[in-house]
Amino acid sequence: MKLTLILLLFIPITLWSCNKAGNETIPEDKPVESILPDHLKGTLQMVWNDEFDETAVNLTKWNFRAEGTVRNYGTVSRQTISLDGKGHVSIKVTKDGNGKYYIGELSTQGIYETTYGYFECRAQMNRQIGPHVAFWLQSPDMGKTLNPTVDGTEIDIFEYHRKTPDILYHNLHWDGYGVNHKTVGQKVTDTSIKSGFHQFGLEWTKDEYIFYVDGKETWRSFSAVSQRNEFMILSTELTGWGGDPALGNSPDEVVFDYVRVYKVKP
Repeated sequence: MKLTLILLLFIPITLWSCNKAGNETIPEDKPVESILPDHLKGTLQMVWNDEFDETAVNLTKWNFRAEGTVRNYGTVSRQTISLDGKGHVSIKVTKDGNGKYYIGELSTQGIYETTYGYFECRAQMNRQIGPHVAFWLQSPDMGKTLNPTVDGTEIDIFEYHRKTPDILYHNLHWDGYGVNHKTVGQKVTDTSIKSGFHQFGLEWTKDEYIFYVDGKETWRSFSAVSQRNEFMILSTELTGWGGDPALGNSPDEVVFDYVRVYKVKP
């Protein structure tokens, strides 16, 4: 009896340890803790979050962005977005019988927009050539006056595609997407990024952006620091940047475990 009890106690601990170490999905009743920068620990409080523990998109937190629009190879559709009831949202790239591609976007525009803070998600990357996937911040006025402090900046906390499976991208875009467009970015090589779940963070202050992957600083930039409210976006795209989608298989997906926003405690 004593041996049986010891084994029963040991098994869950072993499973938890393997899941944690392997960066795989952990049990629903044991949410993953955020990895906050050391210099911010004890100073932050969570002000917004979605753990995706429902069975449908929470429309008090998100809206379906750009529905019906054609973005390069893909048409935006809410049918590409689903929750599994176990704490994950999937945003897919699909292809119908006529060869038409569909992509998905969730946004907090008009629901939750803010300036500064620590923005974090936990996500598992897509697996096929073609799509690129992202967690990013955007402003509706980007490029309006050619002053990013006022207009805002597109802040790509992470972008990823399988054309370069061991590389993750952080990017900034400002002054619109036309002739005045400007951009800077950073490529981060990480051979583990293509499998399992990983945590991606952005520390945005009035002076700079600092990017993190699995708790490690990967880039900081003082360029085009937005001073206005921005909204969050989770997305799949088919622009050609991730390669020819005809070379990949459908469906493909990015899976998000949570999205959280922290602010400095008053």
